[in-house]
Amino acid sequence: MNGTIEPMRVLVTGGSGLVGRAIEQVVKEEGGEGEEWTFLSSKDANLLSAEETRKMFEKYRPTHVIHLAAMVGGLFRNMRQNLDFWRNNISINDNVLQTAHEFGVVKVVSCLSTCIFPDKTPYPIDETMIHNGPPHDSNFGYAFAKRMIDVQNRTCFKQHGRRYTAVIPTNVFGPHDNFNIDDGHVLPGLIHKTFLAQKEGAALHVWGSGRPLRQFIYSLDLARLFVWVLKEYDEVEPIILSVGEEDELSIKDCADAVVEAMGFTGDYDTTKADGQFKKTASNAKLRKYLPGFRFTPFKEAIKETCDWFVANYDIARK
Repeated sequence: MNGTIEPMRVLVTGGSGLVGRAIEQVVKEEGGEGEEWTFLSSKDANLLSAEETRKMFEKYRPTHVIHLAAMVGGLFRNMRQNLDFWRNNISINDNVLQTAHEFGVVKVVSCLSTCIFPDKTPYPIDETMIHNGPPHDSNFGYAFAKRMIDVQNRTCFKQHGRRYTAVIPTNVFGPHDNFNIDDGHVLPGLIHKTFLAQKEGAALHVWGSGRPLRQFIYSLDLARLFVWVLKEYDEVEPIILSVGEEDELSIKDCADAVVEAMGFTGDYDTTKADGQFKKTASNAKLRKYLPGFRFTPFKEAIKETCDWFVANYDIARK
């Protein structure tokens, strides 16, 4: 032994997606000394295969893993494919977490979602309430598969002492999102629809009533918090990463912000399903650790995202 400290080798699954790209940008900006970061996409390994997952770990020998890879989709795709969402996510998560354990990975931080919380629940929701009842019917396959990450982390800690954990972001948005109108999430879909309506001189149709409430987190803010969790947060129990309850916005507020950022005015179509009315999350635990963390103001983050989409329209995921 020559006394040198082994470098921190971080493997990021789902590294080409919205959150992965944001983490990559933050790591470049903050320049981690003595750290090696590898961002992998589905092209690099099929995580549904235990064998391909193992080969990936053999190749990169990570000391730390940020696990973002998942089969995801919007409300209507979830409603159509609940079984696929359950089976594929269970396989991906078990392959990554079990292989990480077998390779002696020190820390894994996985990504959950607020949609895993019980449908019938008091608000605000917090980290202790994940398993208190069934999730919303529309996405229970995906939600239960994601909850099982928490079960696997807790049992892996009890049986092997591994400090693997998970974060629960509220609705994430930003550059490199999936802007698919049918299967994407609400904000990127709104941005894409506004862009098209503007280009075609047409009316803007916003699905649903515009009344449901959501908390949004800008992908670059989330990325900074992810890196903090990887390096500083020592609990196995998950942590909600979100703006405060007072920063909850209606879908109508979001549409107005997008319209303003793109310089567009249009009418609202309110004929489609709304999904859950609210899923207010508490960020009290995060604030206990990081009382001074500053979130990017919503309108500023929306403007940056719209500008990115317009500039990268040809290459954006649509």
